[in-house]
Amino acid sequence: MSSLVGVLGYPVAHSRSPAMMAAAFRELGLDWRYFRLPVPPSLFAETARALAASGYQGANVTIPHKLSALELADRATRAARAIGAANTLTLSDGRIEADNTDAGGILDALGDRIPDKVLVLGAGGAGRAAVWALREAGAEVFVWNRTPERATALAAEMGVRRVERPEPAELVLNATAVGMRGESDTHVRLGLEDGEPPGVLVDLVYGDRPTALARWASERGARVIDGREVLVRQGARSLARWTGMRAPVEAMREALERSV
Repeated sequence: MSSLVGVLGYPVAHSRSPAMMAAAFRELGLDWRYFRLPVPPSLFAETARALAASGYQGANVTIPHKLSALELADRATRAARAIGAANTLTLSDGRIEADNTDAGGILDALGDRIPDKVLVLGAGGAGRAAVWALREAGAEVFVWNRTPERATALAAEMGVRRVERPEPAELVLNATAVGMRGESDTHVRLGLEDGEPPGVLVDLVYGDRPTALARWASERGARVIDGREVLVRQGARSLARWTGMRAPVEAMREALERSV
């Protein structure tokens, strides 16, 4: 009988994780299957607790369930607790363990060298994961959000600095939803038009082609890491938690590109 995993979200039809994970399981020779699991918020806790009885070993969690995933867990990793959200559930011995692989996925996508000075745009769940991960990695982090109160609260909680407007930084990470609708002036909407372009841009927004923000930064000589690479890296960490095996990152990346 196949072992089952999936992604809980609402909506979740857009998720590319099934293709990516299926490729990983084939590469590893595992009889595992990965499903999209559309679950409204009112049914999330009940559904998550019932997964193990249906043969599930774990699940990824996406919008809008990341806070609820942490709340229902029997235990949680340090990252999930510190960030205040979970994107990975592991089901074992009748217990649910929560983790947040978004944070580690960002660091894995960046590679060995983490820039000293980092500007995080956005104070939602993805922004929280980015701020925590980069601060833990030793960077000086400052955060900006279009709603200043949210940035103020996040900065105070994480011990970083809030800025009233985007400031120059070696690394700029876009953790907002700006660009998801294909806006052509994303850098203007994010207040980046007047400053020096960053040496590295991470845009967590992704689509079938490079975003306008990614193109803007690339044209100015920045190294660009898009949301697809972060998706691969966080997915690889989730897979390793469930299986105890090293994830085949290249096979996952290729499958994600083919899923366009």
